[in-house]
Amino acid sequence: MTVGQAEPRSALPVRPAAADSRKRVLLIEDDQDIAEAISYQLERVGMWVKWARTGEEGLDFARRGTDLVLLDLNLPGMDGLEVCRLIKRQASTAHVPIIIVSARGDEVDRVLGLEMGAEDYVVKPFSLKELAARCRVALRRGEPGADEAKAYRDENFEIEFDAYVVRYRGQEIRLTQKEFEIFRYLVERAGRVLTRERLLERVWGFESDVETRSIDAHIRRLRLKLGPARDHVETVVGLGYRFLKER
Repeated sequence: MTVGQAEPRSALPVRPAAADSRKRVLLIEDDQDIAEAISYQLERVGMWVKWARTGEEGLDFARRGTDLVLLDLNLPGMDGLEVCRLIKRQASTAHVPIIIVSARGDEVDRVLGLEMGAEDYVVKPFSLKELAARCRVALRRGEPGADEAKAYRDENFEIEFDAYVVRYRGQEIRLTQKEFEIFRYLVERAGRVLTRERLLERVWGFESDVETRSIDAHIRRLRLKLGPARDHVETVVGLGYRFLKER
């Protein structure tokens, strides 16, 4: 089913109690019909949806805690890109994955959204089932399996994979979820060259319209945040990127 085809309901459903163990999705969307359709689909597959009509309201809800944000760009008052930037800027919410859901489908909007820190970008109209699948992927990426390493340490870095924490020579570096996952994948395969296509497949985990150039945008932001440690992420011209333990 494509959003817009669902018959709108009179009101959004009553939300379960805070003790509910389902994943929490914050939907920031000013169109009630679209919000109801998305909410209905996500709750059918076991997610807990909180709806915010404005960017300001969405920021307030995000600070109270959520596992995923679905964000429209054309919001009353504060623009969605500014909401995205503020969520990724604040320490308490920087780790939360954001999927932009917008009618603005131009390449410049998509690239700008990803550079602001969004993990995915879905253009309206869209399939509700596909959106639910993208949500599951974004949520799953934050849950490493029990058989995976929980941390990495060397003479320079301390990385706690479960906590999304990176320290370089004792100084903490705050990364978004996608930046962290790219860095983690490079670190886990230190010395090996990873192509943009491989990074895209591993980190996004879903066939989508996201282009390989978005990897370059994320790497640029990653290096900027790494500061003096930026040289540990090396560009191999014509091939991709690799992590070097020593420079």
